[in-house]
Amino acid sequence: MFHSRFLRFSATVIGSLALAFSVSAQTSTISGNWVWQGAKLHDGTYDKFYFQFEQKGQAITGRVIYPWGILAITEGSIEGNHFRFVQAPVGEYKFVGEGDVVGDELHFRVTYFDNKYHDRIVRRCPPDEGNPPARIELPALHDVPWNGLAKTPPMGWNSWNKFGGNVSDEVVRGIADAMVSSGMRDAGYIYVNIDDTWEGRRDSTGALQPNHKFPDMKALADYVHSRGLKLGIYSSPGPKTCGGYEGSYGHEEQDARTFAAWGVDLLKYDWCSAGKLYDMSEVRGVYQKMGDLLLSSGRPILYSLCEYGAEKVWEWGPKVGGNMWRTVGDINDTWEVMAKNGFSQSELAAFAAPGHWNDPDMLEVGNGGMTDEEYRTHMSLWSILAAPLLAGNDLRTMSQSTRDILVNREVIAIDQDPAGKQGTRLSKSGERETWTKPLAGGAVAVGLFNRGAAPAMMALRLPELKLSGKVQARDLWAHKDVKFKNGVFEATVPGHGVVLLRIEPSGAGRQVRLL
Repeated sequence: MFHSRFLRFSATVIGSLALAFSVSAQTSTISGNWVWQGAKLHDGTYDKFYFQFEQKGQAITGRVIYPWGILAITEGSIEGNHFRFVQAPVGEYKFVGEGDVVGDELHFRVTYFDNKYHDRIVRRCPPDEGNPPARIELPALHDVPWNGLAKTPPMGWNSWNKFGGNVSDEVVRGIADAMVSSGMRDAGYIYVNIDDTWEGRRDSTGALQPNHKFPDMKALADYVHSRGLKLGIYSSPGPKTCGGYEGSYGHEEQDARTFAAWGVDLLKYDWCSAGKLYDMSEVRGVYQKMGDLLLSSGRPILYSLCEYGAEKVWEWGPKVGGNMWRTVGDINDTWEVMAKNGFSQSELAAFAAPGHWNDPDMLEVGNGGMTDEEYRTHMSLWSILAAPLLAGNDLRTMSQSTRDILVNREVIAIDQDPAGKQGTRLSKSGERETWTKPLAGGAVAVGLFNRGAAPAMMALRLPELKLSGKVQARDLWAHKDVKFKNGVFEATVPGHGVVLLRIEPSGAGRQVRLL
């Protein structure tokens, strides 16, 4: 399994993945190692992708080595100088190449997600160039003690969804300021997380340095801390990150100590190129290694596992010291992907608990790809799921409507409820779904979700909630109390919208009881 984020890292990287590939040549064989050099990275190196072909007669086999992983060539053929090959698929994407050989170059035409052609040139290179480093064996499996963090789902901000490779020291400081001035910090958003592309090169001792965008990471951490916030950072257990930057492979202990010395409070650890060295069945051991090292680093560091739900991470995430773990692939700023991620989580509820949370990925609220109605659904569903709430928009320029969604304290209280229970789907009828989440003190949160495009009438009956007696009910987006009539609440829910209720006992005798 591969992380989908590389697919949208940049048009250059996507192009290099080759949905279609054409070449011209005057030689009779393409056997050997070929390299395509892409864009220059912020650390001064270049994206490089290696095509290692083996020709036997008219058949072609081999592999393609990307910064983030390796894809096998599942089929291929050559006739004269013209050839075609197919790479192993990544999710729904199938990569097909076709073309010719010209001397020591492959001149190829790439068709990718926009269905346009893009010309590239691939050149021969030494046979060992680009190969993964030697494999380091993993320690025996054991349970890593809980670090005592994340008693409620972590809240904060992450740079990736909005800024991608354009995150910088200036951006992070500005976001920290905006988290304070907007009221987000006081509403519970604490972590300011730097995602991929901050990494530079290692010095002569092997210590990882930030690139030119981050001149002094310790000073940045100090600034974030001075605003009453915490700093998060990103790395990979592989030799390269998803974006092609320096990963922690072979330097795990050194990096854990470096992060602690800088004052880092959270590590997002992204699988990516670890797949060049380890099978997915070994993923627990890979994450356990860093879990142990963070625990002994001398600083409390929240551990965020980014492995896209591999090998049922919810079953072993706590055992490697994880405080949160991705359960799905990457989100993006569309209704379809957000809904797919969020509405798929019901069966995982039993694995969420204080200190350990299922993560359907970051928030897209305010990034412009969905309506405010859809963003309210996004925020409501994540809160019922007891999911980490990590905003991913530009907080410095967000609209009042975006702020109102992100800083709705009544909704946030559902996510942050101290009982630490994840909600589940109560019922489903066509595009209409009712979700519930038990809350501390006997209260319950209820989300009436309309996944259809047109408005729909939805009803909620107290017996469905196994409740009887008098209740108080509040609409958390309308900020008003609502009534059950004869034990029934009815509402028209907008298309792709939600009505989010908090229902709790009322009256001096607190008459609500479980049936």
